[in-house]
Amino acid sequence: MTFSVLARDPETGELGIAVSSCILAVGRAVPSVRPGVGVVAVQARSRRGLGTSLLAGLADGASPDELVKRAAHSAEDADRQIAVLDATGRVAADTAPGSFPVSGHVLGDGWSVQGNMLASTDVLPAMAQAFVAAGGGLPDRLLAALTAGQDAGGDVRGRQSSALLVVGADPVSDEDDGVRMDLRVDDSGDPVAQLRMLRNLQRAYDERDYDTLALFAPEGARDLYAALAASRRGDRAAARTALEALSTRPGWSAWLASMAGDARLAGVQRLLG
Repeated sequence: MTFSVLARDPETGELGIAVSSCILAVGRAVPSVRPGVGVVAVQARSRRGLGTSLLAGLADGASPDELVKRAAHSAEDADRQIAVLDATGRVAADTAPGSFPVSGHVLGDGWSVQGNMLASTDVLPAMAQAFVAAGGGLPDRLLAALTAGQDAGGDVRGRQSSALLVVGADPVSDEDDGVRMDLRVDDSGDPVAQLRMLRNLQRAYDERDYDTLALFAPEGARDLYAALAASRRGDRAAARTALEALSTRPGWSAWLASMAGDARLAGVQRLLG
């Protein structure tokens, strides 16, 4: 009922998973991730707590292969499908004999793709090929694989939800929870495309791409980003117009006053001054 890809970035040590399915809120059901420990996909009719147990096993020093073999011997999980990746890039997967056809998994160097109730046998090879060929950071490579899986047919029942999670290489600390990306589409007619859009929006926030945010941020904040984009270009008239529009929105005048010391807005004020 689901197809997913999990991987480790050999350069940064980041761990991640992307998943899509024709169920509501697949991001709640399939992925389990712990920074500095590993990432797990629990699919088909696996027990809901299995992801937590597998991550605990990784944290205790068990290898992915050991954990998958243990789970494979559990008679109550005849419809189980799991994949386990640890912080060093070791990976193992198992598709139980009772899993829904078409089902299977493909393992690579620090990554795996897996799925069940797929539209065709082309889905997993397409995902594997796309992941290996893709450039960019881990989120983009995961999304490339997920997109290829959807383009090859994806879930035979249709489309509903997707998720993308990426965490850092180091364990959680008081200063850093380790989460690098946590995006979810819980109910959509085209969840993979929607997930790609969210990824691009997250990139715009991270990189302070104000021109993009002026178009795609929530409507109430677009004038702010338009002002910042105009300030970056040195366009005084456009910055003034955007700030004037922003100040007409209820509550924004007080917010602008409270943000007088913000370095980004200081640049706008200098331009207008």
